Amino acid sequence: MANEADGDWFISFHRNSSEQPNQYTGVETLVFDRSGEKVELAEKINENLADLGFRNIGVKERPNLTVLRRTKMPAVLIEAGFINSDQDNELFDSQFEEIARAIANAVLEITGRQTEDSAYRVQVGAYRNREYAQDLAQRLMQDGFSAEILPDGPYYKVVSGSFENLDNAVRLERRLRQAGYPTYIIKKP
Repeated sequence: MANEADGDWFISFHRNSSEQPNQYTGVETLVFDRSGEKVELAEKINENLADLGFRNIGVKERPNLTVLRRTKMPAVLIEAGFINSDQDNELFDSQFEEIARAIANAVLEITGRQTEDSAYRVQVGAYRNREYAQDLAQRLMQDGFSAEILPDGPYYKVVSGSFENLDNAVRLERRLRQAGYPTYIIKKP
């Protein structure tokens, strides 16, 4: 499905297990091989989860897993603690929102969408009336896109995404156009 959707990333969420209860603890992220951005993402996910108290087991190559081998985009499989570990379950249950946020922040950081310095954004509209800009931003978010309003002189520009890499901005622009939004890519001066 991810290949057919032309996804930018494939991120699979799991809980690990071991033969004996409480035998192991920690998080690990699996990748097909140790090349490219997927390794950076895996390392950042583990680092963020370790900051919450999980033991960082590391990034492991698993070329035999179909979800890592057959995806056309960078792919990671997150093992968010051991399901048969009391320690990991305590962390997982008490910090579920924080875990989700830590993973999301890793994705945003590595894919460049959170970076203030990112060079490319996709503009979807520009209005003199802030309420119109807010309405468009709300529609974008309801359709599953990020949205930000940037004041620029007398205008309020509505943008989505923030990328270091032009190819990523082009992919977002394509998805926005397919969803019916008029777009163009802008470059930060």
